[in-house]
Amino acid sequence: MKMYNKPKRDQWAELSKRPSLNTEKLSAQVNDIVSDVKKNGDKALIKYTRQFDNVQLKDLRVTPQEFEMANSQISQDLKDAIQLAYTNIYRFHQAQQQHEAKVETSPGVTCWRRSVAIEKVGLYIPGGSAPLFSTILMLGIPAKIAGCNELILMTPPNADQKINPAILYTANLVGISKIFKAGGAQAIAAMAFGTETVPAAYKIFGPGNQYVTKAKELVQQNGVAIDMPAGPSEVLIIADKTCNPSFVAADLLSQAEHGADSQVILLSDNEAIVKACLNQVKQQLELLPRKETVLKALAQSNAIVLPNLEDCLAFSNEYAPEHLIIASEKAQNYVNSISNAGSVFLGNYSCESAGDYASGTNHTLPTNGFAKNYSGVSLDSFVKKITFQELNKTGLKTIGKAIEVMAEAEALIAHKNAVSIRLKEINNA
Repeated sequence: MKMYNKPKRDQWAELSKRPSLNTEKLSAQVNDIVSDVKKNGDKALIKYTRQFDNVQLKDLRVTPQEFEMANSQISQDLKDAIQLAYTNIYRFHQAQQQHEAKVETSPGVTCWRRSVAIEKVGLYIPGGSAPLFSTILMLGIPAKIAGCNELILMTPPNADQKINPAILYTANLVGISKIFKAGGAQAIAAMAFGTETVPAAYKIFGPGNQYVTKAKELVQQNGVAIDMPAGPSEVLIIADKTCNPSFVAADLLSQAEHGADSQVILLSDNEAIVKACLNQVKQQLELLPRKETVLKALAQSNAIVLPNLEDCLAFSNEYAPEHLIIASEKAQNYVNSISNAGSVFLGNYSCESAGDYASGTNHTLPTNGFAKNYSGVSLDSFVKKITFQELNKTGLKTIGKAIEVMAEAEALIAHKNAVSIRLKEINNA
């Protein structure tokens, strides 16, 4: 990690930049993949799985037999852990259900909203060296609570054409049976447009690398909704003199191991604390099996000393992190100063891993500064709000004149007439 001591405020924007690929080249590559899948369906999926994952697929579908085998391939300890996480995530998201009240805006005019589930949703689950079965809980549980009819899950296979058993076990627990073996940008395209095997979805969810994120952006331009631009993972930690440097280092490393394109940021008003945390990073790094990946992420990460904690919070709001940790015994004092963050972890014992797995909050969060204008996934992500209004004769008489005047001012005479013709009938009755 690069260390900066009290950089000027006009340097903050540069220090907030995320690592990225050549965007022009990335867009061209992903656009070619998306177009190919849209045109050639299963054939293109199989081709790209061979090209990118070095796997020659015979069938894109996960069979009932594979589900059965998965149940016996994971330990009881893992099953118990998944069940605990399931319970907490379910409880938190179920509490987000709301009763929409009917409102009489004027005499005889009643308006209300109703939440209606998105019928078909696509869930992307990263696989490979870090199969994120926890993401199935984060996406599948609120989808089920919302009442989505069809859940389509796509995830890349391993060299044996198999899906990680923890992914299959968790999907089965949530109640997802339509699982297909493909990852990357090609999987996003398949769920967006459908293939001979993969059904098309109305909205696509799930984190991924920059290729996956770019594919989501491209299919959105074709009328398919997405949850958010959720790219490489990131964390920003604000640590004061009451932090535990070994805890801070562990949290930095936990995000850095997500991928070489991840980024971690450490802020403090205390230079000695920053140095202590970085020393712990060096020590703990040697014990990690994903050390090479972590080193690549740390090479594009920063540790910054700022004059005071107010500046640390201001920098964080400018950066708008996916995950924000306040490593302080007084973390609650800073809650009202946080305006841009995906998910916040307060205090020395609130490790980011808790949110990733089992505290109950959702870990599908906006990255790359999108926490300035996006929320993380919630129950609301899986529904659309339909508004209703009902006017009786009294209601139309109450607001009709105002509608006529406004419509005429906008030169929309047919709009005015839709009111006038009704008022005439009412008045002549």
